[in-house]
Amino acid sequence: METKNHSSHSGFILLGLSSNPQLQKPLFAIFLIMYLVTVVGNVLIILAIHSDSRLHTPMYFFLSNLSFIDICFTTVIVPKMLVNLLSETKAISFVGCLVQMYFFMACGNTDSYLLASMAIDRLVAICNPFHYDRVMNPRCCLLMLLGSCTISHLHSLLRVLLMSRLSFCASHVIKHFFCDTQPVLKLSCSDTSSSQIVVMTETLAVIATPFLCILFSYLQIIITVLRIPSAAGKWKAFSTCSSHLQATVVALFYGSVIYVYFRPLSMYSVVKDRIATVMYTVVTPMLNPFIYSLRNKDMNRDLRKLRDRIHS
Repeated sequence: METKNHSSHSGFILLGLSSNPQLQKPLFAIFLIMYLVTVVGNVLIILAIHSDSRLHTPMYFFLSNLSFIDICFTTVIVPKMLVNLLSETKAISFVGCLVQMYFFMACGNTDSYLLASMAIDRLVAICNPFHYDRVMNPRCCLLMLLGSCTISHLHSLLRVLLMSRLSFCASHVIKHFFCDTQPVLKLSCSDTSSSQIVVMTETLAVIATPFLCILFSYLQIIITVLRIPSAAGKWKAFSTCSSHLQATVVALFYGSVIYVYFRPLSMYSVVKDRIATVMYTVVTPMLNPFIYSLRNKDMNRDLRKLRDRIHS
């Protein structure tokens, strides 16, 4: 007998970050502030880049798009989480769950590929500076952006199609603050073994590719910089890439992603996965504007100009 997919009628209940009623309002205040900082910080980065023609370069092209994707990434998750923190029902429809899952994965993977694109940009700038303008031309940058979006959306579409075929006949309580694949798979009464194999293999390819690209790019940059004879030359070369890609943020982003998604479903831990997920869905997008602007003289200059325009 075929098991009916009840979730298509009744939807899910998102348990959230904590079931303790006393923590709901403090958590609401904390994540509201983090969300506003993320949105305002990334909007300022976009406005500063687009207001100055001197920043219309490949590196800032990718940075402005990264800021836009970061806004979308957190907006897919945080507003619904904030509503649920003050709501009694905490419900989300089956279609709403799949839509959230789709855009969460699409934005998250695009974020990852944009980080890789920025690493390639710095690789060409430092290791092959005389051919930089020819290699990193506007057409190439646009193709890299379109390729990042296309791969990410195809990945999301495959995942959501697999999830839509599952049956949910028991508990509909998702022990998470949004519709992520692992906690939703835990609720399914279908045989998810084949889906897990497909998801694990395809996710490994999609996530590992930009990560390995970043590692390779910065390894080549380090080797090239170490060959520069003068200390001043080495410092100048290192400073051009430190402002846009900090190792700590990359490690935080990919470390938490790998921890959450590259484990068997049997090893899924509610509390640990919530913490790890908050790291790459909320904390990293909030830190990006600070990381990419604090040590960047051009960005600091244009942010000051933007501030003066607003105050005048």
